[in-house]
Amino acid sequence: RMGRPKALVGDPDTGAPWLLRGIRTLVDGGCSSVVVVLGAEAADARTLLASVPVQHPLLTPTVIEAADWHDGLSASLGAGLSALDPTVTEAAVVTLVDLPRLTAASVTRLLEVASPRTALRQAVYGRRPGHPVLIGADRLADLRASLRGDRGARPYLRSNGVEEVDCTDLGGG
Repeated sequence: RMGRPKALVGDPDTGAPWLLRGIRTLVDGGCSSVVVVLGAEAADARTLLASVPVQHPLLTPTVIEAADWHDGLSASLGAGLSALDPTVTEAAVVTLVDLPRLTAASVTRLLEVASPRTALRQAVYGRRPGHPVLIGADRLADLRASLRGDRGARPYLRSNGVEEVDCTDLGGG
């Protein structure tokens, strides 16, 4: 729909690629590490990531490729979740690259939870579900097992009582 992979799309105002902006949003929001899942034109996205001078260790993400990315959202989400070690990860913050109005404040708000290992939280904007989504480490295996076709986590979130976190005041997601 964008004419090229969304990871390579640049912000019309700043020219900054959405991929780099997304990584910074997660880090600035409080994530201690970032996993980037690439699909179409992964080599070009890897080149883009390699061309950026590292100013902070967290801005150097773990990069994996979803070989079956063409199967839809579940393939990319599953690949990203598979890259996590639930014995050392408390929770995963999941978002998409094509959300240029997503703010670090939304990530921070989702991370404000007493029991991150069991958490299941989703940002909502004007009562509409959006991103980011926080998935506790204790839920990662069940979520991965539920993934099918071109659907993300939405069915799992709905059937497992996701906590909605109002982020309407923080921008778009």
